[in-house]
Amino acid sequence: MIADEYDFFMIITTKWVSALAFDVTADTGHTVRIDTSVEGGGLGSGMNPKKMLLGSLCGCSGMDVVEILKKMKVAFTKLEITAEAEQTTDPPKVFKYINLVYHIDAKPEDLDKIKRAVALSHDKYCGISAMLSKHCKIDHEIALI
Repeated sequence: MIADEYDFFMIITTKWVSALAFDVTADTGHTVRIDTSVEGGGLGSGMNPKKMLLGSLCGCSGMDVVEILKKMKVAFTKLEITAEAEQTTDPPKVFKYINLVYHIDAKPEDLDKIKRAVALSHDKYCGISAMLSKHCKIDHEIALI
């Protein structure tokens, strides 16, 4: 990821809250809650770990795309990335594939630049995409809004 190119070392502390809820705190002091549904034995107080991973993939790639498009001088005010994934049915339940849709309010004449920015993110900059793509197929598409 371009934005975090100088963050070579990270420390994360994960503390059990109760049931299946955990608070994850980074060395920056930021905290997020990881949990599962009440029906699944959790408190329903946070995102489950795999959904958090998909969100991290979208955030990592999104940061890259924003920085690249700014350098390319592509004007936009909205970028929303939707991730869909299917898991295997047997433990460990892993992703079979991931599909990302980049919804962006850019001009149609900038579509080639947007495609290039998304490709650069997945092929060069996004570490989460690089890690996940070793285990499942990641497709992406762009939707101008």
